Amino acid sequence: MTQQYRLVVLFGGESAEHDVSCVTARHVVAAVDPERFAVDAIGITRSGEWIRTDVGALVAAGRVAELPTALDTVGAGIAPLAAIEQHEDLPLVVLPLLHGPMGEDGTVQGMLDLAGVPYVGSGVLGSALCMDKVMAKRAASAFGIAQAEWRPVHADDVTAATPAELLAALGDVVFVKPANMGSSVGVSRAASPEQLAAALETAAAYDEWIVVEEAIKGREIEVGVLGNRRLEASVPGEIVPGDEFYTYDDKYHDGVAQGLVPAPLDPEEAEEVRQLACRVGEALRVQGLARVDFFYEENGRGFLLNEVNTMPGFTPISMFPKMWQASGLSYEALIARLVELAVERHDVRMAHRSVKH
Repeated sequence: MTQQYRLVVLFGGESAEHDVSCVTARHVVAAVDPERFAVDAIGITRSGEWIRTDVGALVAAGRVAELPTALDTVGAGIAPLAAIEQHEDLPLVVLPLLHGPMGEDGTVQGMLDLAGVPYVGSGVLGSALCMDKVMAKRAASAFGIAQAEWRPVHADDVTAATPAELLAALGDVVFVKPANMGSSVGVSRAASPEQLAAALETAAAYDEWIVVEEAIKGREIEVGVLGNRRLEASVPGEIVPGDEFYTYDDKYHDGVAQGLVPAPLDPEEAEEVRQLACRVGEALRVQGLARVDFFYEENGRGFLLNEVNTMPGFTPISMFPKMWQASGLSYEALIARLVELAVERHDVRMAHRSVKH
């Protein structure tokens, strides 16, 4: 890439993953090549206000060392579209480093599509589909992709749900997750009717749809994918949780979990899960980037799809950039590749929009 771009980094957001996004954004803007990108970081507060920051000036001045450990969303509010309007003679690309609802779920993507602005990541359909675990699981089932046994529960039906019946159907131990959340927020492990009832109440605080799924005794394998119409896969990685499962604290605070890159798989296993990750991504309309997470039941059902994250974290302990670095793509080059993919996808979409009947 030789063209210079104005890169607008969106961070923060209204979801429970606000803090994760602020940390991710700090590390991304610090890694941006100022020769290629004029950076402008726009924060979104927990209440939905858009805030302009002075991060771009620090990056342009070579004062990256002065960046805080996490970007903040403090300042005077501005109109969303005014925040991303063109100010210079540079093509514009938006990098929405937003996790969870109101950011990773197609809402911001739809706004950017209406504004005709290229952006990194999946479009409205892929973003919404992968964000909603209930619909993603249903779509994956339609494509014959193996998964754990699961049941959907609506928040309105939590008090009517029978924990004993769910445990009888799914096993003695289950995991309960809000359908539209990530970073293990609101996720609980339940091994009794009482624990399951409490877990359903916890998940219902975050989303109206809840997934209850069987506990898998297997390894946690992840694969990064990049691309648009056709995806390419990174080397696989493996998460060895430091807790009973890969919790929020394990991911972002305690640092007890181990991330093994590449995953200790034999070549045939590694190739199988890489191909499967691409198949999953293409089935769920992933574009740009995603991290596809699997459980691996050795001597059992093999690789079982867990979930797809269309905006995986870029923190220092995040697996997505590590897997691509192990695949030969540096952190800096990864960002540049994502911008290329965003421009490529935007050009295709605009060509179709320009067709008049």
